[in-house]
Amino acid sequence: MYKYQVYQPSLTGNEKKYVNECLDTTWISSKGKFVTEFEKSFSNYIGVKNGTGVCNGTVAIHLALVALGLGEGDEVIVPTFTYIASANPILQVGAKPVFVDSKRDSWQVDPEDIKAKITPKTRAIMVVHLYGHPCDMDAIMKIAKEHNLFVIEDCAEAIGSEYKGKKVGSFGDVSCFSFFGNKTITCGEGGMVLTNSDYLYGRLVHFKGQGLAKYREYWHDTMGYNYRMTNIQAAIGLAQFEQIDKFIEKKQKVAQWYKEKLAKLPLIFHDAKGDVKHTWWMCSILVSSSEERDELRNYLKAQGIETRPTFYPIHTMPIYAQKYECHPVAEDIALRGINLPSYPGLEEKDIDYICEKIGEFYAR
Repeated sequence: MYKYQVYQPSLTGNEKKYVNECLDTTWISSKGKFVTEFEKSFSNYIGVKNGTGVCNGTVAIHLALVALGLGEGDEVIVPTFTYIASANPILQVGAKPVFVDSKRDSWQVDPEDIKAKITPKTRAIMVVHLYGHPCDMDAIMKIAKEHNLFVIEDCAEAIGSEYKGKKVGSFGDVSCFSFFGNKTITCGEGGMVLTNSDYLYGRLVHFKGQGLAKYREYWHDTMGYNYRMTNIQAAIGLAQFEQIDKFIEKKQKVAQWYKEKLAKLPLIFHDAKGDVKHTWWMCSILVSSSEERDELRNYLKAQGIETRPTFYPIHTMPIYAQKYECHPVAEDIALRGINLPSYPGLEEKDIDYICEKIGEFYAR
C-alpha cells in the first residue's frame, strides 16, 4: 500500500446527499434532475451552449466522431503524446489517425507538424490539452479554418484550463470531457460532450440514446449507442462541480509547493507557457534519462510514494506501429517524464515528505 497515491478523489461535498436523493426517489438510471442540472451547469462554466452527459470520456470522443460523420477514408490528426483513448475511437469509426509530434516547451501538439500532415483526406484535428496545459489554439484554429477542418477538443485532463482567458473546450466544433476517478472532478465514470451547434447537439443526443426517434416511441431511425450518463453519476458530478474552483486552486498550490521545494534539483517542471491557465491535472517533471526515471520511481515506491510515467507515444503501441514513425519530442518526454502525487487532499507537510525523499535520492 502506498502512503501517497498518485491521485485520489476528494469526496467531501454533497456527493452522499445527492446520491441518497437518487436512491430515495428511485431515479437511478439515465433520467432525473441531476443529469440536466449537471449538463447545464458544466456547459455554462465552459462557456458552450449545449452539453450532453455520457457514461465515460472515451465514448465522449467516439460519439463526437460519429456525430461529425467521420468514417472510412477520412483522416484525423491527433497528437501521438497522449492517452490511447484519444486515438482508439478514430479507428473504431473506420477513420485513420495521423499522428503528430509535440512542442518541447509546452508538451502540447505542434501546429507546425499539424500543417505538415494535412492531406486531401484530412477531415479533422483532434487537440488534447495534456496534463492541464492548453494547446496553442490560435494557431490550430487558423489552420483548421484555412483547410476547412473540424476541431475536436479532448479536454479530459484540462477541466477549467484557459487559453488567453477563454476556457478550453470552447474553441472547437465539439469538445469532450472525462470524469473518471482521477480527473479534476469525477463521477467515478462519466463524460460530457459540448458544442455550440444546435444541429450537432441534436445528433449527439440522438446517437447516444440508441438512435431513438424524437417523436415516436420505440422507433429507431439510425444505429445508435447506449452512451447515457446515469442520474447517480450526474449527482456525484454535480456535487464535485460545486467544488471545482477549490479543487483547481489546491492543485495549483500543490504544484507551486513542489516547484519551490525541488527548485535546487536537476528537474524540469511542466510549467505554463504563454497566456494560459494551467490547472496541473498532474504535476509532471522531466529527469535527465529514462534510467534515472526508473531508479527514482523505484526509490519513491520503497518510501510509499506512488508515481506514474508520462504516456507512451501512441505510434509506438503495437496496434499502431505497423510502419515506422519518428516523433522525437514526444518520444523524449515519454521516456523521461514522471507524474507526482497531485490530488487536492495533499497538504504542505505531505509535499515536504515527498520532496524530502526525492532530495534523498539525488543526494546519494
